[in-house]
Amino acid sequence: MQPKETAGGWDPQSTASFWLNRASRLLLRLQEGRLRPMGFGMGQMPVLHALQDGSAKSQKDLAKWARVEQPTMAELLARMERDGVVQREPNPEDARGSLTSLTRTARQRWPEGKAALMAVEQDVMAGFSAKEKAQLVSLLQRVVENLER
Repeated sequence: MQPKETAGGWDPQSTASFWLNRASRLLLRLQEGRLRPMGFGMGQMPVLHALQDGSAKSQKDLAKWARVEQPTMAELLARMERDGVVQREPNPEDARGSLTSLTRTARQRWPEGKAALMAVEQDVMAGFSAKEKAQLVSLLQRVVENLER
């Protein structure tokens, strides 16, 4: 489908990128609203997911897992530590580094956070068949692959 031309020129509402962007912003707002009462934010999800098994990981490993640069992860971990979501301790294998793990409170709240995100998923996918949902996921994965090239 080609973007529509209108009397004034290009019509952004006829493009997939317009709707992907709008859906993304609305979804993020909904997810943030559901997670906020538990003290979590969507930006923390890669860290919460990586540490949910009770393990402790290095900043380098968490940055790699989240696919972000180390300075970005350092800032995120500093905010998460300030907010009582993670704790850091010296890394016995690297005197310059530390290991990060979830605090007891975060581990206790994380199941509620996952349930909130699952509820958002149900709300967002209301009226979609399993086949339609699988097709949408596949198409979005292709979009991400194109963007990551």
